[in-house]
Amino acid sequence: MGIEVEPSLVRRWAGWLAPARQPFFLTPQEAVNLDRTRRDLPGELRDTYEVWNVPAGLDVVWLDERAFRDLPRRARAALVRAPVEHGRGAVPAVDGWTDVVEARVLREQADGHHFVWWPSLVEARSDAVLERVVSDGHLTCRRASVPVEVWRAAAVGLPRAEALSGTFAEGSGPNCFGTVMAAAGVPDAAESWMQREPFEAWLDAHCAPGGEDDLPGTVLVWRDADLTSTHAAVTLGGGWALHKPSQSWASPRQVVGVGDLVRTAAPGVALHRYSLRGAPGRQPG
Repeated sequence: MGIEVEPSLVRRWAGWLAPARQPFFLTPQEAVNLDRTRRDLPGELRDTYEVWNVPAGLDVVWLDERAFRDLPRRARAALVRAPVEHGRGAVPAVDGWTDVVEARVLREQADGHHFVWWPSLVEARSDAVLERVVSDGHLTCRRASVPVEVWRAAAVGLPRAEALSGTFAEGSGPNCFGTVMAAAGVPDAAESWMQREPFEAWLDAHCAPGGEDDLPGTVLVWRDADLTSTHAAVTLGGGWALHKPSQSWASPRQVVGVGDLVRTAAPGVALHRYSLRGAPGRQPG
Protein backbone atom coordinates (compact mmCIF):
# COMPACT_ATOMS: atom_id res chain seq x y z
CA MET A 1 0.00 0.00 0.00
CA GLY A 2 3.03 2.27 0.01
CA ILE A 3 2.99 2.76 3.80
CA GLU A 4 5.78 1.93 6.24
CA VAL A 5 4.59 0.39 9.51
CA GLU A 6 6.43 -0.03 12.81
CA PRO A 7 7.07 -3.71 13.73
CA SER A 8 5.39 -3.17 17.10
CA LEU A 9 2.14 -2.17 15.38
CA VAL A 10 2.34 -5.16 13.03
CA ARG A 11 2.59 -7.44 16.07
CA ARG A 12 -0.53 -5.85 17.52
CA TRP A 13 -2.29 -6.37 14.20
CA ALA A 14 -1.53 -10.08 14.41
CA GLY A 15 -3.05 -10.19 17.88
CA TRP A 16 -6.20 -8.40 16.72
CA LEU A 17 -6.63 -10.62 13.68
CA ALA A 18 -5.95 -13.83 15.59
CA PRO A 19 -6.45 -13.41 19.36
CA ALA A 20 -5.74 -16.42 21.57
CA ARG A 21 -9.39 -16.54 22.65
CA GLN A 22 -11.99 -15.70 20.03
CA PRO A 23 -15.73 -14.92 20.03
CA PHE A 24 -18.30 -17.01 18.16
CA PHE A 25 -21.76 -15.49 17.80
CA LEU A 26 -24.39 -18.22 18.08
CA THR A 27 -28.08 -18.72 18.75
CA PRO A 28 -28.91 -20.10 22.22
CA GLN A 29 -29.55 -23.47 20.58
CA GLU A 30 -26.17 -23.42 18.78
CA ALA A 31 -24.39 -22.41 21.99
CA VAL A 32 -25.67 -25.31 24.13
CA ASN A 33 -22.87 -26.86 26.22
CA LEU A 34 -20.39 -24.13 25.26
CA ASP A 35 -18.86 -21.44 27.48
CA ARG A 36 -21.00 -18.28 27.31
CA THR A 37 -19.02 -16.30 29.88
CA ARG A 38 -19.45 -12.57 29.34
CA ARG A 39 -16.27 -10.75 28.32
CA ASP A 40 -15.67 -7.25 27.01
CA LEU A 41 -15.12 -6.99 23.27
CA PRO A 42 -12.38 -4.42 22.52
CA GLY A 43 -12.88 -2.08 19.60
CA GLU A 44 -10.22 -3.89 17.59
CA LEU A 45 -12.08 -7.21 17.87
CA ARG A 46 -15.35 -5.45 17.09
CA ASP A 47 -13.80 -4.53 13.74
CA THR A 48 -12.04 -7.85 13.15
CA TYR A 49 -15.35 -9.71 13.50
CA GLU A 50 -17.57 -6.97 12.01
CA VAL A 51 -19.83 -7.09 15.05
CA TRP A 52 -22.13 -4.41 13.59
CA ASN A 53 -23.49 -7.12 11.29
CA VAL A 54 -24.32 -9.52 14.13
CA PRO A 55 -28.10 -9.98 14.58
CA ALA A 56 -29.58 -9.13 17.96
CA GLY A 57 -30.22 -11.96 20.39
CA LEU A 58 -27.13 -14.07 19.69
CA ASP A 59 -24.95 -15.44 22.47
CA VAL A 60 -21.18 -14.99 22.47
CA VAL A 61 -19.10 -18.12 22.99
CA TRP A 62 -15.38 -17.66 23.65
CA LEU A 63 -12.96 -20.41 22.66
CA ASP A 64 -9.21 -20.75 22.41
CA GLU A 65 -7.57 -22.91 19.76
CA ARG A 66 -7.18 -25.92 21.99
CA ALA A 67 -10.82 -25.90 23.08
CA PHE A 68 -11.88 -25.47 19.46
CA ARG A 69 -9.74 -28.38 18.24
CA ASP A 70 -10.97 -30.62 21.07
CA LEU A 71 -14.50 -30.39 19.66
CA PRO A 72 -15.70 -33.02 17.17
CA ARG A 73 -15.24 -31.94 13.57
CA ARG A 74 -19.01 -31.65 13.10
CA ALA A 75 -19.14 -29.14 15.97
CA ARG A 76 -16.16 -27.20 14.59
CA ALA A 77 -17.81 -27.06 11.19
CA ALA A 78 -21.01 -25.72 12.74
CA LEU A 79 -19.06 -23.03 14.61
CA VAL A 80 -17.41 -21.83 11.41
CA ARG A 81 -20.60 -21.93 9.35
CA ALA A 82 -22.66 -20.06 11.95
CA PRO A 83 -21.19 -16.56 11.34
CA VAL A 84 -21.63 -17.02 7.59
CA GLU A 85 -25.26 -18.04 8.01
CA HIS A 86 -25.90 -15.18 10.43
CA GLY A 87 -24.40 -12.66 7.99
CA ARG A 88 -21.65 -11.49 10.31
CA GLY A 89 -19.04 -11.19 7.56
CA ALA A 90 -15.23 -11.27 7.70
CA VAL A 91 -15.10 -15.08 7.78
CA PRO A 92 -12.03 -16.18 5.78
CA ALA A 93 -12.69 -18.60 2.93
CA VAL A 94 -10.32 -21.50 2.33
CA ASP A 95 -10.14 -20.92 -1.43
CA GLY A 96 -8.91 -17.37 -0.91
CA TRP A 97 -5.87 -18.37 1.15
CA THR A 98 -4.44 -21.60 -0.28
CA ASP A 99 -1.54 -19.66 -1.81
CA VAL A 100 -0.48 -18.62 1.70
CA VAL A 101 -1.50 -21.60 3.88
CA GLU A 102 -1.43 -25.23 2.79
CA ALA A 103 -4.92 -26.13 1.58
CA ARG A 104 -5.01 -29.37 3.59
CA VAL A 105 -4.38 -27.48 6.83
CA LEU A 106 -7.25 -25.09 6.17
CA ARG A 107 -9.73 -27.70 4.92
CA GLU A 108 -9.17 -30.02 7.88
CA GLN A 109 -9.78 -27.30 10.45
CA ALA A 110 -13.57 -27.18 10.19
CA ASP A 111 -16.07 -27.49 7.32
CA GLY A 112 -13.55 -27.38 4.48
CA HIS A 113 -14.85 -24.06 3.15
CA HIS A 114 -14.20 -21.50 5.90
CA PHE A 115 -11.68 -21.36 8.71
CA VAL A 116 -10.57 -19.45 11.81
CA TRP A 117 -7.40 -17.36 12.03
CA TRP A 118 -5.81 -18.90 15.11
CA PRO A 119 -2.42 -17.58 16.31
CA SER A 120 -0.67 -20.76 15.14
CA LEU A 121 -1.78 -20.07 11.56
CA VAL A 122 -0.76 -16.40 11.56
CA GLU A 123 2.53 -16.48 13.47
CA ALA A 124 4.46 -18.48 10.88
CA ARG A 125 3.35 -16.33 7.95
CA SER A 126 2.28 -13.03 9.51
CA ASP A 127 3.78 -10.75 6.85
CA ALA A 128 1.91 -12.39 3.96
CA VAL A 129 -1.35 -12.68 5.91
CA LEU A 130 -1.39 -9.17 7.32
CA GLU A 131 -0.33 -7.55 4.06
CA ARG A 132 -3.38 -9.03 2.37
CA VAL A 133 -5.80 -8.39 5.23
CA VAL A 134 -4.79 -4.76 5.57
CA SER A 135 -4.65 -3.97 1.85
CA ASP A 136 -7.85 -5.82 0.91
CA GLY A 137 -10.31 -3.42 -0.70
CA HIS A 138 -8.12 -0.34 -0.22
CA LEU A 139 -6.52 1.83 -2.85
CA THR A 140 -2.74 2.19 -2.78
CA CYS A 141 -1.55 5.21 -0.80
CA ARG A 142 0.00 7.76 -3.21
CA ARG A 143 1.63 10.01 -0.63
CA ALA A 144 5.03 9.84 -2.33
CA SER A 145 3.52 11.08 -5.60
CA VAL A 146 2.29 14.38 -4.16
CA PRO A 147 4.61 17.24 -5.27
CA VAL A 148 6.35 19.33 -2.64
CA GLU A 149 4.58 22.47 -3.81
CA VAL A 150 1.18 20.81 -3.29
CA TRP A 151 2.05 19.94 0.30
CA ARG A 152 3.35 23.47 0.85
CA ALA A 153 0.13 25.08 -0.40
CA ALA A 154 -2.08 22.61 1.48
CA ALA A 155 -0.30 23.33 4.77
CA VAL A 156 -1.91 26.80 4.96
CA GLY A 157 -5.35 25.40 5.71
CA LEU A 158 -4.41 21.79 6.48
CA PRO A 159 -1.37 22.03 8.76
CA ARG A 160 -1.37 18.35 9.75
CA ALA A 161 -2.34 16.72 6.47
CA GLU A 162 1.18 15.78 5.40
CA ALA A 163 2.11 14.31 8.78
CA LEU A 164 -1.08 12.24 8.93
CA SER A 165 -0.88 10.93 5.38
CA GLY A 166 0.53 7.44 4.94
CA THR A 167 0.02 6.42 8.57
CA PHE A 168 -2.08 3.99 10.55
CA ALA A 169 -3.79 4.81 13.83
CA GLU A 170 -2.67 2.95 16.95
CA GLY A 171 -5.87 0.92 17.00
CA SER A 172 -9.54 1.00 16.12
CA GLY A 173 -11.67 4.11 16.54
CA PRO A 174 -10.07 6.96 14.55
CA ASN A 175 -12.24 7.50 11.49
CA CYS A 176 -12.80 9.60 8.37
CA PHE A 177 -14.43 12.53 10.18
CA GLY A 178 -11.64 12.81 12.74
CA THR A 179 -8.99 12.54 10.01
CA VAL A 180 -10.43 15.51 8.09
CA MET A 181 -10.71 17.61 11.24
CA ALA A 182 -7.20 16.63 12.39
CA ALA A 183 -5.73 17.56 9.01
CA ALA A 184 -7.26 21.02 9.51
CA GLY A 185 -5.54 21.31 12.90
CA VAL A 186 -8.24 20.26 15.38
CA PRO A 187 -6.40 18.94 18.47
CA ASP A 188 -6.83 15.25 19.39
CA ALA A 189 -9.15 14.59 16.43
CA ALA A 190 -6.73 12.18 14.75
CA GLU A 191 -7.06 9.57 17.48
CA SER A 192 -10.76 10.09 18.17
CA TRP A 193 -13.75 8.06 17.07
CA MET A 194 -15.39 11.23 15.83
CA GLN A 195 -19.18 11.11 15.73
CA ARG A 196 -21.34 12.81 13.12
CA GLU A 197 -22.65 15.56 15.42
CA PRO A 198 -19.29 17.19 16.27
CA PHE A 199 -18.14 16.75 12.68
CA GLU A 200 -21.24 18.49 11.32
CA ALA A 201 -20.82 21.27 13.90
CA TRP A 202 -17.20 21.76 12.79
CA LEU A 203 -18.27 21.72 9.16
CA ASP A 204 -20.86 24.45 9.82
CA ALA A 205 -18.41 26.57 11.78
CA HIS A 206 -15.37 26.34 9.49
CA CYS A 207 -16.61 25.60 5.97
CA ALA A 208 -18.88 27.08 3.34
CA PRO A 209 -20.95 25.14 0.81
CA GLY A 210 -19.26 24.45 -2.55
CA GLY A 211 -15.69 23.72 -3.53
CA GLU A 212 -13.28 22.65 -6.27
CA ASP A 213 -11.49 19.32 -6.33
CA ASP A 214 -8.20 20.70 -7.65
CA LEU A 215 -7.79 23.19 -4.77
CA PRO A 216 -6.66 22.33 -1.25
CA GLY A 217 -9.23 22.44 1.53
CA THR A 218 -12.36 21.17 -0.21
CA VAL A 219 -14.11 18.88 2.25
CA LEU A 220 -15.83 16.02 0.44
CA VAL A 221 -18.83 14.61 2.30
CA TRP A 222 -20.87 11.68 1.07
CA ARG A 223 -24.48 11.68 2.29
CA ASP A 224 -27.26 9.12 2.05
CA ALA A 225 -30.86 9.78 0.98
CA ASP A 226 -31.60 11.26 4.45
CA LEU A 227 -28.58 13.61 4.09
CA THR A 228 -26.78 11.73 6.87
CA SER A 229 -23.02 11.95 6.42
CA THR A 230 -21.51 8.52 5.73
CA HIS A 231 -17.93 9.38 4.73
CA ALA A 232 -15.62 12.38 4.44
CA ALA A 233 -12.31 13.33 2.86
CA VAL A 234 -10.40 16.53 2.16
CA THR A 235 -8.59 17.66 -0.98
CA LEU A 236 -4.90 18.55 -0.90
CA GLY A 237 -4.80 20.27 -4.28
CA GLY A 238 -3.48 19.02 -7.58
CA GLY A 239 -6.14 16.31 -7.76
CA TRP A 240 -5.14 14.59 -4.50
CA ALA A 241 -7.22 13.85 -1.41
CA LEU A 242 -6.65 12.53 2.12
CA HIS A 243 -9.11 10.16 3.76
CA LYS A 244 -9.40 7.21 6.14
CA PRO A 245 -11.73 4.53 4.75
CA SER A 246 -13.15 3.45 8.13
CA GLN A 247 -12.63 3.35 11.90
CA SER A 248 -10.97 -0.09 11.72
CA TRP A 249 -7.42 -0.79 12.91
CA ALA A 250 -6.73 -2.05 9.35
CA SER A 251 -7.77 1.25 7.74
CA PRO A 252 -4.94 3.66 6.74
CA ARG A 253 -4.90 7.42 6.46
CA GLN A 254 -4.15 7.46 2.77
CA VAL A 255 -3.59 9.86 -0.09
CA VAL A 256 -5.43 8.93 -3.28
CA GLY A 257 -6.53 10.63 -6.44
CA VAL A 258 -9.78 12.54 -6.05
CA GLY A 259 -11.15 10.84 -9.14
CA ASP A 260 -10.34 7.39 -7.77
CA LEU A 261 -11.95 8.25 -4.46
CA VAL A 262 -15.14 9.48 -6.13
CA ARG A 263 -15.34 6.45 -8.44
CA THR A 264 -15.01 3.97 -5.57
CA ALA A 265 -17.63 5.57 -3.31
CA ALA A 266 -20.32 3.32 -1.87
CA PRO A 267 -23.52 3.06 -3.91
CA GLY A 268 -26.58 5.05 -2.88
CA VAL A 269 -24.75 8.13 -1.61
CA ALA A 270 -24.35 11.64 -3.04
CA LEU A 271 -21.21 13.77 -2.86
CA HIS A 272 -21.42 17.23 -1.28
CA ARG A 273 -18.54 19.72 -1.31
CA TYR A 274 -17.59 22.35 1.27
CA SER A 275 -14.75 24.89 1.22
CA LEU A 276 -12.53 25.22 4.25
CA ARG A 277 -12.33 28.92 5.06
CA GLY A 278 -8.78 30.23 4.97
CA ALA A 279 -7.44 27.56 2.60
CA PRO A 280 -5.48 28.79 -0.44
CA GLY A 281 -7.64 30.16 -3.23
CA ARG A 282 -10.72 30.61 -1.02
CA GLN A 283 -12.66 33.79 -0.56
CA PRO A 284 -13.16 34.93 3.04
CA GLY A 285 -16.37 33.55 4.54
